[in-house]
Amino acid sequence: MTTKTDNNTATSTQTIKLHRVIKAPTERVYRAFLDADATVKWLPPNGFTCKVHEMNATVGGVFRMSFTNFSSGKSHSFGGTYLELKPGERLRYSDKFDDPNLPGEMITTIELKQVFCGTEMHITQEGIPSMIPAEACYVGWQESLILLAKLVEAEIPDEE
Repeated sequence: MTTKTDNNTATSTQTIKLHRVIKAPTERVYRAFLDADATVKWLPPNGFTCKVHEMNATVGGVFRMSFTNFSSGKSHSFGGTYLELKPGERLRYSDKFDDPNLPGEMITTIELKQVFCGTEMHITQEGIPSMIPAEACYVGWQESLILLAKLVEAEIPDEE
């Protein structure tokens, strides 16, 4: 975890980095980040549901979604812009929470590399508001990546 302070706004942000190998082709992993139906299936951490309100998966395109705590029913919404999309290799996007108590913009970079057993992933999330514990981000991403692996690693034959 890295902590940065932006002297212009006197807010502190954090950076987290994750590394995973998933037993699926890079194309399938990449597609799971840009398909609204797939996103709803894997992105929300345990205990949350997800609703995608908009997803224009092109460079400069925007997305909007919300996560709802299944126990309490409380939601938080967020959205961002796709900054870089290299199929099967790299995704980079911005994120902003709608909640004014969670200010700033986060940048998430996902790098994918085909390896002999699947896809190696490096994820960096920068600009996380300091009021969100870094450990909570790690736990949330870990839970989400388990669900991502279950989605993309499944080899289900087409029905004839």
